[in-house]
Amino acid sequence: MPGPSLPPSESTRVDKWLWAARFFKHRSAATDAVDGGRVKLNGASVKPARAVKVGDRIDITLADSTITVVVTAIAERRGSAEIARQLYTETDESIERRASARATRALSATPGTGLHGRPTKRDRRQIERLQRG
Repeated sequence: MPGPSLPPSESTRVDKWLWAARFFKHRSAATDAVDGGRVKLNGASVKPARAVKVGDRIDITLADSTITVVVTAIAERRGSAEIARQLYTETDESIERRASARATRALSATPGTGLHGRPTKRDRRQIERLQRG
């Protein structure tokens, strides 16, 4: 027997909310992220049709970072960026985690900085030696 259903203004699908909050450009991308396990609702993996309500905690993994937000409002439709920012608040731990990751990336060397064009004859000989064994 299904539980009591909330009025439409108090809950919405998690994929719709993620799209309305502008975490994903398309609703299908939000659905794929939820199906792929990159979105957790209150610490548990969910399906795209799962209802989200005010006060829920959502962990969203985008690229190499995880954003943790608390739902403060519900929206069925996508609005401007200003409206989207009012739908959630990011947790302090999430802000600190993203800032430290940003600082680490700023200090690390860019991949491929040592590469300058085509390999020289000496480089090719070393590559051949490594490939042979």
